[in-house]
Amino acid sequence: MNFIRPDISARAAAAPRSGIGEIVTYARGRENLMPLWIGEGDLPTPDFITKTAADALIAGETFYTWTQGIPELRQAIVRYYQRHYATDLSVENIYVTGSGMQSIVLAIQATVSAGDEIIYFSPSWPNAMHAALVAEVKPKAVGLDFVDGQWKIDIDRLASAITPKTKALFINSPSNPTGWTATKDDLAAVLDLARKHGLWIIADEIYGLYYFDGARAPSFMDVMDKDDRIIFAQSFSKNWCMTGWRVGWMVAPAEIGQTLTNLIQYSTSGVAQFMQKGAIAALDQGDDFVRTNIERARTSRDILCDALVATNRVETRRPPGALYAFLKIDGVTDARAEAFKIVDATGVGLAPGTAFGTGGETFLRACYLRDPKQIEDAAERLSGYIRAL
Repeated sequence: MNFIRPDISARAAAAPRSGIGEIVTYARGRENLMPLWIGEGDLPTPDFITKTAADALIAGETFYTWTQGIPELRQAIVRYYQRHYATDLSVENIYVTGSGMQSIVLAIQATVSAGDEIIYFSPSWPNAMHAALVAEVKPKAVGLDFVDGQWKIDIDRLASAITPKTKALFINSPSNPTGWTATKDDLAAVLDLARKHGLWIIADEIYGLYYFDGARAPSFMDVMDKDDRIIFAQSFSKNWCMTGWRVGWMVAPAEIGQTLTNLIQYSTSGVAQFMQKGAIAALDQGDDFVRTNIERARTSRDILCDALVATNRVETRRPPGALYAFLKIDGVTDARAEAFKIVDATGVGLAPGTAFGTGGETFLRACYLRDPKQIEDAAERLSGYIRAL
């Protein structure tokens, strides 16, 4: 039971328990467990990154450092965007954070005041909007449509949700958990709405390279002007298998740079320098590793989705982006209850769609960034269970 003391703040007490963490806690450590519930792969951080960080640590790079990130890392991020997005950013647009999650938290703090609204597409990764709740910001869901096994947005529905209290739009594409990926036209339409209403966009493009229909997913960087009010949240976690490092970055207008630096100062005061040296190696030496990881994800995606669709009981088709299959299984009406049944019966850990808000109640999320042989095993276990429903 979760006891709440009466002498802690109402804001802190209102922070909800993780619906993903609940099932992980229930089944973690079991024999023959296939953990597809968390958004990370099965590979450790590659040696060229860890050795660089270790060398910096041994060399004594353990002192306080630049709050907004060491200049060498910020310049490496600029080079990353030049290669992959053909953009002309400055280091004054780059701010290193203690994870993609912190990037989102600080972006919300910088753009939305207590009592105001932030609009997001749902189903959605829950942490972002729960962070808004903790900041006393009202998250407002706009539902994605599930049509023929794929997800789509309705721009008119988004437009109708905007009110005078709306201050920002949170757009995650490619999406966790659905795999929905905005087209360039989608992004241009969202940007037009933001301009019309004077809104900030918080663009979570963490899965931008995990796109299976091209070199990368469409980005707001493809449609924006230099003076548009957009903050990009990014992370080293997924591309370079650095989930446990907790290092990310933000791309933002230089005009709000001091504000973002202040917010970093009064939360973490910056990221350890030896970790930032590892992050530089990831960016400058890691393109081949990332490409290999993406192809591994593509193979595993196809294995999992095709096997489950073949049961004739699963509607979900191959998602165009991210690392997740958001599974719609015939007959499942309570994803939370079903996740417990599935892990007990098959040993496959899935995240319940109830953890991802409105529209996710009958879905289950599987992260397929694993060895394809492991995914074959998981697909076989799940297929047998589904056929028996």
